[in-house]
Amino acid sequence: MPQPEKELNPDASPQEWFGAELRYWRKRQPGLTAAQLGPMVQVSPDMISKIEKGIYRCQRDLAERLDAVLETGGVLTRAWGMVWGDADKKRADADSARKGPVEGAIQVHRGRMLGGETSAALLGSVPPVDRRAFLAYTSLAAIAPIDLAGLVAPTAPPEIPKRIRPKELDHLRLIADGIHRWDNTQGGGGLVGDFASRSLAWAVRLLSVDCPQQLRPDLLSSIARLGIVVGATHFDAYSHGEARVAFKVASECAEEAGDWWLRAKTFSFLSRQATWLGDPDAGLTYAEKGLVRSDRLTPTIRAMMHSARARAFGKMHDIQGTMAAVGEADDAFAHSNPAEDPTWMHYYDEAQHHGDTAHALWDLAIHAEQDPGRAADRFAKAVAGHSDDYARSRGISGTKLASLVMAKGDPMQAIALGHRALTDVGRLTSQRAADDLKELRRFAGQHRTLEEAAHLRQRITATLQA
Repeated sequence: MPQPEKELNPDASPQEWFGAELRYWRKRQPGLTAAQLGPMVQVSPDMISKIEKGIYRCQRDLAERLDAVLETGGVLTRAWGMVWGDADKKRADADSARKGPVEGAIQVHRGRMLGGETSAALLGSVPPVDRRAFLAYTSLAAIAPIDLAGLVAPTAPPEIPKRIRPKELDHLRLIADGIHRWDNTQGGGGLVGDFASRSLAWAVRLLSVDCPQQLRPDLLSSIARLGIVVGATHFDAYSHGEARVAFKVASECAEEAGDWWLRAKTFSFLSRQATWLGDPDAGLTYAEKGLVRSDRLTPTIRAMMHSARARAFGKMHDIQGTMAAVGEADDAFAHSNPAEDPTWMHYYDEAQHHGDTAHALWDLAIHAEQDPGRAADRFAKAVAGHSDDYARSRGISGTKLASLVMAKGDPMQAIALGHRALTDVGRLTSQRAADDLKELRRFAGQHRTLEEAAHLRQRITATLQA
C-alpha cells in the first residue's frame, strides 16, 4: 500500500516553501506522482520527493524543465530566483563587505520576511545576510522598477534609498491605492498587471534597506497592503502563480508587523483564489485562519471573512454551512462602522457585501435546487449599489444575475440583464469577468428558439473576441 505523502510546512524555510510550490503544481496535473514526474524531467523520483520536502536544492535548469512539463508559466523558475538565485554573487559581495566597514552600509533587520533561522546544512556556508534576504532579492526584482509618472513620461527607474523615510511609505500607499483603483475599474490584465509586478519588485527590495525602528511596522504594513492589491490584480488576470507569490509577501509582512487586519485580508484573498480554482476545502481553511482572534477584527472585516467562508461552502454545495456563514456575515455587517475600519476596507460597503454573499447563494440555487430569489435579490442590490469606481464588481454581479435568471427564471428578463452587464464587462481586461460571460452564453444556449437569446450569445462572442 502506498504511503501517504508527508505534510509540508511552507513557512519553515525558503526551500520548503519552494518544495510546497512544486507539489502544488504537480498535483494540478491529475494523478501525477513524484515517481512519474522524475523521468519526465530527467531526474530520479527520489530527487523530486526530496525537493518537495525541502531537503534537496533544486537546480535552475531543473526548475525550468519542471515549469515546461507542469505548464506553470515559469513560476518555479521565478521561485527558484527567490530562494537560491545569484547566491554566489551575494556571497562574494558579503565577503568583500566583511573586509572592512563601509560607510552607509545597509542594515538588515531580523523578522519573518528577512529573519528566522534555517538549516545551515541546507544552505551551506551562505552568510546570514543571504539567508535572511530570500524575499528581498526576488525574481521580481529583476524587472526594472518604475514610478507612477513613468507610466506617462518614462524616466530612469528610481534608485533604492539608503534609508527608509516617511516619503517611501507615502509612495507605497499611493501606489497601492492607484493599483486598487485601476484594478476595480479596468480589470487586472494588460498594463495594470505589468505595473503591479514592477511596483512589488521595488517594494520588496525596500525590505533590505536600513529602516528606523519606529518606521519598521509601517513599512511592513505598507508592503503587505501593496502585496494584497498586486495579488488581487494577478488573480483577476489568472496569473495565479504570480498572485500566490504576492500573497506570500503580503502574509509574511502582515505577520511580522502584527497587523491583524491586513493578515485577515490576505487570507480572504487566498480563500477566494483557492475556491475559484476548485479547492473550496482549502478556501474554507484559509478563511478560518483569517478569523483567528476575530476579536481583534472590525465587524466589517469579520463580515468579509464570513463571506469567504460562505463562498467556499457554496462551492461544496453545503446548504447548511452556506446559510450559516451568510447569516454570520450579515450579523457582522449589521454592526459595521466605517469609522472603525482602515481606509482600504471602505470598498466593502453594502453593495460589496450583497455581491459577495450572493455568489455563495448562486451555487446553491444552480446546483442544490435552492430558492434562486435569495441570490437574485442580493445581486440586484449589488448592481444598483456599485458606482463606476467598481465597474468590474458591478459587471460580474450583473452577469451572474443574468445567468441565474436565464437558468431559473424568465429568459427575456435575463437577456435584458445580460445586455446591461455587457456594457460594463466589455470595457474590462478581466479573465474572471470573461469566464462569467462564457457561462452566461452557455445558459443562453438552452433557449435556442429565442432569437433574442441568439443575439445575446453573438454579442458575448464578439465581446470575448475583442
